Amino acid sequence: MSWLGVAIGLGVAAIFISLVFLILWLFPDDSRRSTVPGMEPSSNQNGNLNDVGKAGSLHEFLMKLHKEYGPVASFWFGTQYTVSIASPELFKQHQNLFDRPTELFAMFEPFITRHSIQYANGADGRARRLVFDKVFNYEVLDIYYDKIQKVADEIVSKWNHAEADDHFPLGEHMFLFAVKAALIALMGDSFKDDKEALAFKHSYDVAWGDMEERLSNPILPKENSTRAQNFKKALATLRQIVGRAVKEREAHGKDSRDFLLIDAIIGHHPDEERRFADAITYTVGGFHTSANLLTWCIYYLCMHEEVQDKVYKEIVNILGPTEPVTHQTIGKLKYLRQVLDETLRCSVLAPWAARYSNDDTELEGHKIPAGTPVIHALGVSMMDEKVWPAPTVFDPERFSEKKSKGRPTIAFSPYGFGGQRKCPGYRFAYVEASIIMVTALQKFRFLLVPGQDVKPQYGLVTHPKDEIWFKVVKRA
Repeated sequence: MSWLGVAIGLGVAAIFISLVFLILWLFPDDSRRSTVPGMEPSSNQNGNLNDVGKAGSLHEFLMKLHKEYGPVASFWFGTQYTVSIASPELFKQHQNLFDRPTELFAMFEPFITRHSIQYANGADGRARRLVFDKVFNYEVLDIYYDKIQKVADEIVSKWNHAEADDHFPLGEHMFLFAVKAALIALMGDSFKDDKEALAFKHSYDVAWGDMEERLSNPILPKENSTRAQNFKKALATLRQIVGRAVKEREAHGKDSRDFLLIDAIIGHHPDEERRFADAITYTVGGFHTSANLLTWCIYYLCMHEEVQDKVYKEIVNILGPTEPVTHQTIGKLKYLRQVLDETLRCSVLAPWAARYSNDDTELEGHKIPAGTPVIHALGVSMMDEKVWPAPTVFDPERFSEKKSKGRPTIAFSPYGFGGQRKCPGYRFAYVEASIIMVTALQKFRFLLVPGQDVKPQYGLVTHPKDEIWFKVVKRA
């Protein structure tokens, strides 16, 4: 055979081997990707993402996936083989893992940037959490009450002048409260007026909406499209607002009695890009979940007047008709906490989280190869009728001391669990929610405007598809 023939033969062999490796990389065989039952990819490029889009959301897709394949199931997130788990027993086996699979959250990178703590694993991620978590410790939370109370008083005062026929957009008002509370409490007192808070919220709505669109629609917008331009404009506004807060905090220094998240971020990151990344990540995390929690909570209270009455009676019995909740009294409002917890569960507020291991692991007898993303289908678990009878029914008594006995604690994990990566601000969220609920319920009864069809939109956080309109009635 001539040298040319040998070269051609070697070239063909090389191409063949390359193709084999490419196929194995894109679609590993069962021995490499474990024996977990699940779906084959419906698209070579998008895996099962088109199926996610058809289901309506990742949560709704996971509900169907686990109904068909059981508590541990697999599918393809694009070209990435992915496992999902949906039971307290399986959660327990995964609770010590820290690292988060960045590819499952990659669609948010243009918003929070690649420097965000969302993508920080290993030593870097743990170091940041060690520093930043300190500002959310139970002992430190006391510094936030007065700041959040002022914002709550402002929101409630708007309702105080309402006429009998006036009605308000619930989501908008709860977002305004949560945005201002998060900006002031976490970033400092440079945020004091509705104008800037509303500008922040509007820009956030545009940016976040674009990111969630990418979760179910992998086709990115064209560079010069209106959608792409709107996103860039929104991101520029957010950078300007957060950047100004950082510079103002640097210039005026910090009070040792008032050490906020922004101070921890400034102290940990020497460069502006990383400061912005973590500041925007924590700020959005500080209000996004809380705003939707409050929106759903008031909606459920309107739908269940007996629950609203019981919360009000507890508040009056413990605090009286006018006293605010404090760091010392919040723990006494046990029924209010039950209502907030049932709101988190029944609304499926946070449908999923995810982790991965650097080593081969095992789940329910199935080998999980190192590096495989494992979704924690929190929403599927919180709708499991074996753990939560009549799961779609709103019933705060589920969380009473009596009814909670015997239930696995990890069965209710709306803020994630384990691995030192549970949502760092979950205590802060309960403080936010308790303050506004106490302040509002001491003065008003909530009523829904009749004729509304309220339906959930499941995303990274679940929110109503359409605005909910409500009314307030002054208490005698």
